[in-house]
Amino acid sequence: MNKETLSRREVLLLTTASVAVSFVAGSPAQGAPMTSVGPVAVPAPLSRFIADYMRAMNAPGLTLGLAHRQGPPATACYGFADLASKKPVLPAHRFEIGSITKSFAALIILQLQDEGRLEVGQPILRHLPWLPIETDYGDISIHHLLTHSSGMPSDGPVVPSEPGDRLRQAFAPGTRFHYCNWGYVVLGRLIETLDDQPWHLALARRILAPLGMIDTAAVIASAGRAHIAQSYVPQLDDRPYPRHGALVPATNLTFTPASGSIASTPLDMTRYMQMLLNQGVGPSGRLVSDKAFKLFSSPHIEAAEFGPKISYGYGIAVDQLDGHTRLRHTGGMVSFMSAMQLDMDAGVGVFASINAQLGYRPNPVAQYALQLLQAGSGRKIPPAPPADEAALVADAGGYAGTYQAVDGRSLEVIAESGHLVLLSDGARIPVQHLKEDQFIAEHPRFALFPVVFGRVPAPAAAKPDGAPAAVIELSYGPDWYAHTRYTGSRTSAAAPELAPYPGVYYAEDPWIGTARIVIRRGQLWINGTTPLSPLGADLFRLVDEPSNPETAEFRQVIDGRAQILLVGGNLLRRVSVPDGE
Repeated sequence: MNKETLSRREVLLLTTASVAVSFVAGSPAQGAPMTSVGPVAVPAPLSRFIADYMRAMNAPGLTLGLAHRQGPPATACYGFADLASKKPVLPAHRFEIGSITKSFAALIILQLQDEGRLEVGQPILRHLPWLPIETDYGDISIHHLLTHSSGMPSDGPVVPSEPGDRLRQAFAPGTRFHYCNWGYVVLGRLIETLDDQPWHLALARRILAPLGMIDTAAVIASAGRAHIAQSYVPQLDDRPYPRHGALVPATNLTFTPASGSIASTPLDMTRYMQMLLNQGVGPSGRLVSDKAFKLFSSPHIEAAEFGPKISYGYGIAVDQLDGHTRLRHTGGMVSFMSAMQLDMDAGVGVFASINAQLGYRPNPVAQYALQLLQAGSGRKIPPAPPADEAALVADAGGYAGTYQAVDGRSLEVIAESGHLVLLSDGARIPVQHLKEDQFIAEHPRFALFPVVFGRVPAPAAAKPDGAPAAVIELSYGPDWYAHTRYTGSRTSAAAPELAPYPGVYYAEDPWIGTARIVIRRGQLWINGTTPLSPLGADLFRLVDEPSNPETAEFRQVIDGRAQILLVGGNLLRRVSVPDGE
């Protein structure tokens, strides 16, 4: 539920547990219906773009809400709520909005402050003294939780399964941003404590009912399953997902924390967005004070994880689009992906959600819709963006060349019209862009890990013209290949003490899934993408970003193999599984 591009399981690059009925790979949206409800029509260029986008991105269905500060909304639905029966998405279908829920939680916290029942500067332990945490770098305030600046791991359990376990900080609170679902689960517990009722009842009473959001569920549970669109996950849940891989129906989910518990319809989401566009004023009056809404929507801390020049307020990201202030958030669930964007100056907002977990949010739909709504205020109509921005690889030629392993094996990468092709043992393998310098090679031989390119390390990477540093290496899982321009050492030995750790670890929790631990160039890696740095006996820090609070701990070594892996406090067990079909 956490970031702008991938799900909260990005650390493990996993999808979810699934059932065994699959659909033919391809474009589920091909020939899909479109329905529109309400007095305001969806702009035709937007509907055309959505159709192209869904085909390119392999989205089964999409629901859309367009809000205005004043005036009626527009809603539309595209594609299928059920691929097997070809049942179309309807306006009454609820879609799980994921981390957009965090903005609701933040507003309730601000309501409680308006009522004098808390101050956002207060330490959270003042209200929840039982929290099992170690705060070696400083007290965590409610403000730090609201802004993802507590220094705590993202997805650790609020109540660990082992009574003696504690989550620990990695940096001083307030000094940097690290997206933290844990913090909003804690805020939900705070709301329950101060309001003396479960989170979902507080949410319904304080926000849903005043806004008339009568078709919104405050928690995701079996009781409401009939109202939620069927959703989908990749058929193979233990490896990177190629864009048009086979999908299977997702199983039922129960999810109740304030970090992402809401399922809603597009019309109800327009009611919520209209309140935000009116600075916290709903149809029956203010939900929060003017002062509180300014706290909600002000940029408190730079949020580079969300993208360049983006900051975070309270439960909402803040940036600029075409010179206007934009509030935005996305949500990634086990089998839904959502985006909400609001232009606070033009007074328009967009909500979009797809019923699949394919590793991306529908941000291009939300942003293009927002720009089209701006055009209705006299601005020039913008051209439609590419349906799949990742289809073309920027500076594809920079990756081209021959890469050689220490044992003499070689791979060749060629660039063709903005695309990459991998040549291996006579096979010509298309390469799909995943993110940054990570790619998926669409061949069974390369199915388990992304292909990751490495560049000249900083500070040598700095170039006055802003051009990217040169690519000098390629890795795939445990394998490492040097480009012909690589000049460093080509050998490295793994320390003997790392021997118990490599293997496959699995959690039945669909948020966690599978982790493959490998040794590459003398270092442990999770899924070939995230390096581990030792902190102590059997304990490692994930070092894909500075001061990352996430840790990996190996436990219970039997016959020379660790049996348990804790990632951010979440438990996975060693399994022995075949790699192929």
